[in-house]
Amino acid sequence: MQIHRPSASRVAGAAFVAAAATAAVIVAPLPAAFATPSANAVISEAYGGGGNSGATLTNDFVELANRSTAAYSLDGYSVQYLPASASAGSLWQVTPLTGALPAGGTYLVGEGAGAGGTTALPAADATGNTAMSATAGTVALVKGTTALTCKTAADCTGDANVVDLLGYGTAVVREGTAAPATSNTTSVSRAASLADTDDNSADFTAGTPTPTNSAGDTASGGTGGGTGGPTAPGAFRIHDIQGTTRISPLKGQSVVGVPGIVTAVRTTGSKGYWIQDPTPDADPATSEGLFVYTGSATPTVSVGESVLVSGKVSEYYPASAAQSVTELGSPVSTTLSTGNALPDAVALNASTIPDEYTPTAGGGSIEGLTLQPTVYSQDFYESIEGMRASVSDARVVGATNTYGEMFVTAKPHENPTQRGGTLYGGYDQQNTGRIEIVAADGTTPVMNVGDKLSGTTTGPVDYSDFGGYLLAPSAATTGTAVDNGLQQEVTRKQTHDELALATYNVENLDPTDSDDKFTRLAKGVVKNLSSPDIVTLEEIQDDNGATDDGTVSAEETLKKFTAAIVAAGGPKYAWRYVNPVNDEDGGEPGGNIRQVFLFNTKRVSFVDRAASGDASTTAVSVVKDRRGQAHLSASPGRIDPAGAAWTDSRKPLVGEFVFQGQTVFVIANHFISKGGDDPIHGRYQEPTRSSETQRGLQAEEENAFVESLLAADPRAQIVAAGDLNDFEFSDAVKTLTDDGNDLTDLINTLPVSQRYSYVYDGNSQTLDHILTSPSITHYDYDVVHINSEFADQASDHDPQVVRIDVKNCGRKAHQPNPHKR
Repeated sequence: MQIHRPSASRVAGAAFVAAAATAAVIVAPLPAAFATPSANAVISEAYGGGGNSGATLTNDFVELANRSTAAYSLDGYSVQYLPASASAGSLWQVTPLTGALPAGGTYLVGEGAGAGGTTALPAADATGNTAMSATAGTVALVKGTTALTCKTAADCTGDANVVDLLGYGTAVVREGTAAPATSNTTSVSRAASLADTDDNSADFTAGTPTPTNSAGDTASGGTGGGTGGPTAPGAFRIHDIQGTTRISPLKGQSVVGVPGIVTAVRTTGSKGYWIQDPTPDADPATSEGLFVYTGSATPTVSVGESVLVSGKVSEYYPASAAQSVTELGSPVSTTLSTGNALPDAVALNASTIPDEYTPTAGGGSIEGLTLQPTVYSQDFYESIEGMRASVSDARVVGATNTYGEMFVTAKPHENPTQRGGTLYGGYDQQNTGRIEIVAADGTTPVMNVGDKLSGTTTGPVDYSDFGGYLLAPSAATTGTAVDNGLQQEVTRKQTHDELALATYNVENLDPTDSDDKFTRLAKGVVKNLSSPDIVTLEEIQDDNGATDDGTVSAEETLKKFTAAIVAAGGPKYAWRYVNPVNDEDGGEPGGNIRQVFLFNTKRVSFVDRAASGDASTTAVSVVKDRRGQAHLSASPGRIDPAGAAWTDSRKPLVGEFVFQGQTVFVIANHFISKGGDDPIHGRYQEPTRSSETQRGLQAEEENAFVESLLAADPRAQIVAAGDLNDFEFSDAVKTLTDDGNDLTDLINTLPVSQRYSYVYDGNSQTLDHILTSPSITHYDYDVVHINSEFADQASDHDPQVVRIDVKNCGRKAHQPNPHKR
């Protein structure tokens, strides 16, 4: 399963961060407090004037930031405050923290409130009631919630529990020299680079407070755009702010009276509105559109208003590897007139979108490169960021998800699949016509792959790390949804002499899931897969799912699932698996996912052979009996469970089956996920696919095992099936297949337009595979599309099945049959 992305909105992003805090947080190592600058969590801003006379903000706050590319768990941590000149009786005041610092993101700790101020903080990630000084004090990020006792700089910076320390004004406790003093209207904040030299005076400067929470929300002024701005245009136009690269030349600066027409308003999630200059410059690299971010406040402007907007220019990064969105924050606007005509929309089609995807920077950031909008599609989209654009009669290539996102194609002839999607067939085939649709008012229609948005869909161009560039239309500017009638596929039933073997990723199945999920997955096995003889399952969780209490058995999960299969009219499947060692196979913490064999005992038998030691940690091997026949040392067994290739990943499950007197060896796979890879649309180009390294090692391990089995019996019938989390053209999969004496990836025997089992960001791609050994020559293979193309899914993967004539295998080479069903 690939890591799925939530909504483009910062509110949905906050939900993702919260989920990460409980489900997939990478706990980075604790940095030293002084001797070694922090590589991850740092204090990024502190403000103590909240609620004072003359202050705008109503609360004090401390903001944390994450310098690293991994989420940083804050569970059990605290932010602590000490007065600038601590006496013997002074105590550190403690605010406990929970959750996580998102990779490259921020975390807001709200503190004491006063009677003054007009603007509330954005929703704080943690809340205390410490009354900080407006001018001087010390703030510490501490591993633990016990109050510190140190009162000197040497003692505090030498405390191993102190992660980062900030002393400002006349603070005695500090790193190096204290940061500048603050006031009712100023905070001290770390530079945008988040440099940490362990000298507060070098790392922090005083300026306007900019509290930002983990969702990216800032204090907006609370009016949805504000009023009382200038009545005449200022010095800068939108194209001056956007500039000719991805980063604004005015980043961090305040601008006054920027003119534009309001073209769209976002009223859900990350609230704000777009403005566009109706008088463009002559440079095609400079966008004439801009997003104005109002935070949690609903915008008070309306489409068609001519406005002058003042605010601070910033670059919003949805995630560490993302491109950024240039925007104005803390806005104040003046409406000059209403009912103005909107600028013409840029047409998105094969003639306007370049075929080349993106420039490269040797794996580095492309942010500093001058845009070439006639050469690269990603430069083209960036050059119209914030501007109105439209697609006409757009075919859906990525079904609507639960976050109100879907993908369409502006290039209908670009690598089409048989059922209406767009095929991802290589790292150089990113498919430039894909564009995400995320309605600004939450009205994205629910549609499947192959459906069409008839007519014209128009909205401003925005960017989400979880899908790249997008259009943000409203209900009034979205085309008419036309249902193409996509149906779930049903594969044929195996004949008496065919062994039917399927693989299915059932997406973190455990007994706490709804009865409906079990029913739908069971129906997929019985109806759509026609009750295969053997099913390898991926992502079967333990008996209490994500509860992390040491439970590893999956008996209850499998009892519930097999009972649902019987209720759907299927056979009473038996099962075999090997328990993982608790919390050592990756996936959702506490879930202990594993692969499982289901098999129909009326059609096939399983050879049970106990391992010589603990099956969870004992490697399976190939042995020969006295008659020279190859067998497994343990059945079921696991391939090299202690090997480095399988660290924090599922170990392949191997089993020995007998069908009509013929032995068949089955390997159930679930290679490590793509989590941590750069997105193909991100700012680092070429993208770094760091997860490939471990999958490559896993493929080498499995290939070695297959070779040992074939060395013992060159005619061994071997089927390796499951979620390899990689493409048929990837190095990892090629490691399994490039030696002609080893495995054949059956996805490559299908017509090109049918080679997919998963849809991600509008790209139909292959993550699930069935591979067979050379002796399997008579087979019929099918990917059964029942999930990935549909808005309503029982799993995010499509299952697949191979029907093998085991008695005739090895007699004559198989000729692929392109006919489906």
